[in-house]
Amino acid sequence: MTGVFGDLVGQDEAVAMLRRAAASAAALLRAPVTVPAGGYDDLDALAEEHDGDPGPAAPADPGAGMTHAWIFTGPPGSGRSVAARAFAAALECVHGTGCGSCPGCHTTLTGTHADVRLVVPEGLSIGVNEMRALVLRAASAPSGGRWQIVIIEDADRLTEAAGNALLKAIEEPPPRTVFLLCAPSTHPDDVSVTIRSRCRVVPLRQPPPAAVAEVLVRRDGIAPDVAEWAAAAAQGHVGRARRLARDPEARQRRDAVLAVPRRLTGVGAAFDAASALIEAAEAEAAASVAEIDEAERTALQTALGAGGTGRGAAGAMRGAAGQLKDLEKRQKSRATRAQRDALDRALVDLAGFYRDAIVMALRAPVAPVHTDTASLAGAGAQKWDAEGSLRRLEAVLECRAAIEANVKPRIAVEAMMLALWRG
Repeated sequence: MTGVFGDLVGQDEAVAMLRRAAASAAALLRAPVTVPAGGYDDLDALAEEHDGDPGPAAPADPGAGMTHAWIFTGPPGSGRSVAARAFAAALECVHGTGCGSCPGCHTTLTGTHADVRLVVPEGLSIGVNEMRALVLRAASAPSGGRWQIVIIEDADRLTEAAGNALLKAIEEPPPRTVFLLCAPSTHPDDVSVTIRSRCRVVPLRQPPPAAVAEVLVRRDGIAPDVAEWAAAAAQGHVGRARRLARDPEARQRRDAVLAVPRRLTGVGAAFDAASALIEAAEAEAAASVAEIDEAERTALQTALGAGGTGRGAAGAMRGAAGQLKDLEKRQKSRATRAQRDALDRALVDLAGFYRDAIVMALRAPVAPVHTDTASLAGAGAQKWDAEGSLRRLEAVLECRAAIEANVKPRIAVEAMMLALWRG
């Protein structure tokens, strides 16, 4: 696969849909028509009317055309944000094809296009003030004459007020503005029903390990055997597979997580294992945000006159306490999110181990997720049988759900460890 969609692994159906939509969007820009002031209700019909030859694979129904709001759904690692950025690049492509080499494609993929705005939540949620400012900016005409595009990663983190602000913009969209939302699913817990009803859904699936391994070999130059192991261990998550293949510390953290089952020899050991898991997640999160935090703080202090001399500089720094406090609050929220993400990756690895134990207990003809701990999973299968392994897997999944519901991570992990020990 070439062009802007080259990094979207194992999503042929979604890519075909997005290519047709990009071609329809390009046809709209070429066509001598005026989009009605009421918005994009007739965009699909216009795209079909003015799209010359969409190709033999294009269906006849108008749903293949362009629309102003999209939701990309799929499990973690399926490439939701990759698909959204690639589609944005195809829309901004000067050829209308997503060639990957023109200025429109290049600047969009590198994050420097003037008409493409990317919202990546650093904290636990996306607030209403941020969304209102974004919607206001998105209402302006595109500077390049093509499309004004807003990409919202993790749209499931929108607060209720932020979702309402976005909904108003989607209900009455500017003529050349496109909204691209990324969320795990279209369930009301992730995306409100009203927003969902005004968007076209692009479902993505978990890419098969073989496809992930092929990309690691071709694009990143990773040895085939390492790529196959990393793709299986990451359970189809492309970014995590790349980290496991290239980062020794990521492999060490994974090894420590997979050693948990044999450490659970009693109540005390269960609490020790919980503390170790939490502390490892905290350390990983702190390391991942430390450089960004320091750069932000230095930039803000410089902007406020730190290091300057004279009465004006001293007065500016005295009035900077509120801004520094707001920055610290944002950084704390980002650190909490990073810690929970790191902990969730560990829980996914642990769930994979107990899944392997179930597979071996049932003698199912299915390849294990963690090939390097297959013997340990086999021993667990003999000790616990399928039912005991299933109970342990459910304990891990319940821990993930509890943390997502804002239960204190330490409490949730300690309860999980006790459940794993008791079986």
